[in-house]
Amino acid sequence: MKGAIRSVSACGGCAGLGALACVFSRLALPLVLGFAFCASAQDYPNRSVRLVVPFAPGGVTDTSARAVADRLALRLGQQVVIENRPGANGNIGSEQVAHAVPDGYTLLLGFDGTLVINPHVYPHIPFDTLRDFAPITKLGDATLILITATHVPARNFRELVALSKAQPGTLSYGTSGTGSTPHAAGELLKQQSGLDMVHIPYKGGGQAIGDLAGGQLPLVFTAIATAQQFVKNGRARAIAIASATRSGSLPDVPTLMESGVAGFEATSWVGLLAPPRTPRTIIDRLQRETALVLAEPEVRARYATLGIEPVGNSPEQFAEQMRADLARWAGVVKQAGIRLEN
Repeated sequence: MKGAIRSVSACGGCAGLGALACVFSRLALPLVLGFAFCASAQDYPNRSVRLVVPFAPGGVTDTSARAVADRLALRLGQQVVIENRPGANGNIGSEQVAHAVPDGYTLLLGFDGTLVINPHVYPHIPFDTLRDFAPITKLGDATLILITATHVPARNFRELVALSKAQPGTLSYGTSGTGSTPHAAGELLKQQSGLDMVHIPYKGGGQAIGDLAGGQLPLVFTAIATAQQFVKNGRARAIAIASATRSGSLPDVPTLMESGVAGFEATSWVGLLAPPRTPRTIIDRLQRETALVLAEPEVRARYATLGIEPVGNSPEQFAEQMRADLARWAGVVKQAGIRLEN
């Protein structure tokens, strides 16, 4: 017994009854912190909330966050401050949230390209998508579209496939970058339809469309928000969209399923996530308030201009899609040989 007391006292400099007090304090501390954390969750939020967007300002991902941030702030009674942390296709900002204090005051604007495609593209990634984040809700699905330059002699998808087979290796398609959602979707389309096209990565979808409109690039796979103005003013031709139903932004453009690619659907999503072990009361509050924001006419109208269909589903539904998408893109990336170095 004497030795036992001595070994305890050696760790904290305590002696006798002081050692027992030291042991008690070590056992009680997690309980005390737990009660304090629970209390802080109940009065959440009592200060501003930081929403990390792992991309530069101005893109569709960033704009989708800003469209809801102010309205969410009104419902929470505290500011929601956007913090842009670009780099490594979203890995840098996402890692920051994965390791943040799980108190609900640091959130992530999650992007499917980062969370469910990057893990298969990069040999080393600084987070585990399913372990290191607590899903809150999916904000929305962004529709992807395949467009051609006006000089391409194909008016629909079937004609485009026929053209690519007649002239193999001559058609190239631009996207917002290697490992991006449009890139993965383009490779999936090749695998499922027999369309022959070569990927050309750009630093953004806008740059790719600029070259397409200028006649230097025959095809682009991108978000509708990036392409719709070029389609409407006749500088690009819409071939098909990659969602299950037609888009309200371009209702005359058929889906790829209508165009003969059975079951093809590849949308890009954005959502809200928190660090792991964030209290469920906080997750539920954020989900509930965000869903109400997404139902507001002004927000829905703003999302429509971005080509995004609002969602606002449950944390469990969002988590299930993340698991399914991780599994789905693993095979596509492997077959296409998509790889990036850290």
